[in-house]
Amino acid sequence: MSKRNFTLLIIILILGTVGFFVFLYSRGETPRGEGGEGTNFIARFNPFSNKKPAPEDTGPTEDTSSPIEDPEEKMLEVELKKVSSMEIAGFGVFTKERLKEMNPSPALPLSGEEENPAPPAKGGSGSLKPTPPPTEFATAVRYVARATGNIYQTFADKIIERKFSGTLIPKVYEAHFGNHGGSVVMRYLKGDEKTIETFFSVLPKEYLGGDATENNEIKGSFLPNNIKDISLSSDTSKIFYLFESESNLGESIIGTTLSLLDNKKVQIFDSPFTEWLSSWPNNKIITLSTKPSANTPGYMYSIDGVGKNLTKILGDINGLTTLTSPDGKLVLYSDNNLTSYIYHTDTKSSDLLGIKTLPEKCVWGGGSDIFYCAVPKLIGASQYPDTWYQGEESFSDQIWKIDVETGNATMIEDPIMALGGEDVDGIKLALDEGESYLFFVNKKDSFLWELKLK
Repeated sequence: MSKRNFTLLIIILILGTVGFFVFLYSRGETPRGEGGEGTNFIARFNPFSNKKPAPEDTGPTEDTSSPIEDPEEKMLEVELKKVSSMEIAGFGVFTKERLKEMNPSPALPLSGEEENPAPPAKGGSGSLKPTPPPTEFATAVRYVARATGNIYQTFADKIIERKFSGTLIPKVYEAHFGNHGGSVVMRYLKGDEKTIETFFSVLPKEYLGGDATENNEIKGSFLPNNIKDISLSSDTSKIFYLFESESNLGESIIGTTLSLLDNKKVQIFDSPFTEWLSSWPNNKIITLSTKPSANTPGYMYSIDGVGKNLTKILGDINGLTTLTSPDGKLVLYSDNNLTSYIYHTDTKSSDLLGIKTLPEKCVWGGGSDIFYCAVPKLIGASQYPDTWYQGEESFSDQIWKIDVETGNATMIEDPIMALGGEDVDGIKLALDEGESYLFFVNKKDSFLWELKLK
């Protein structure tokens, strides 16, 4: 081969090789490098190329553009909550209307407002009325601060404590809310530290959406001095109170009903025996039990709503304490060992329960078929209920539900095991109207609690 032809052959081979690589590059195809990584051969050696070789994979890198969130965890709903932030003298549960919270959404048209509104009727102004905001009814609770007598309130499902009144009444020891939270009775000692004063007030009304007032003035009147006992009617419209009266025949106890709606008073009971505890389970009967003591036989009676037909229900039971069902047919009672029973007023028979507690640590359901109790975990040998009343004994309670028909007793909450644990000696138990919440006061510190039942 001549030198000239050999030179032409070399030039042709070089041009062909260059053309081959240009063809591959124009199609974006690259040979595979070691480790299966793609490499753009021409781009690596072309300093003017706009493309840069892909960085080597060094494993996953942290994304610093936003915080890394933990996987979503299912949180257990807290059923037991402390309601009050202070010691309370008493509380009342009622149903209250409130504005319904709505999810953010585009603005809604006014009532009757459309893209092409219809013309107004003949003679009409054609003005449009705004749509009323949606409302709902929810369980609310009001309570009285022991130190100041100020009233506070909150809803049960959203604990946001709000001050309702600013009237100062120092050292209130007992408070009752009647008329579905619309009135209050407060009891406290006068300056002489001997005379029990009882103050009654109809509370200022609240208006829907206008719950911002914190310093409502509480005005009212006083009931007789040294009232011994007060009980609220089942419909919360009346109270029954007992006070001592002196006459030529000596001291006696007078029982009077007071309507919280019209202030009407009616005397329906009097007795030479002065040590009574009352209860008003329904509009037909009021019960009266002798104040209990461990070594003294106790008795229980009932009278009708007008003070007639005094009837003995139970008797000759040391340390007797009682709680009558809403229908009046059953009586929960305990003796000086805190052994608990159900007494049937129709058959005059008693059923032994599997719990030991005091009836005043219990509350009946509206259907008289179940009740809830704060049941002590441990009961030592003592003079009950005297030592408990006097503060010498304190209990650590669990919350139990008892079904009267089946006799089943179920522990539904142990406060000391919930939320890190608080030791509770439960008193003043109450249910809301729908029996969705159980409220009680801890006797150890007088704080208000609620337990969601459903």
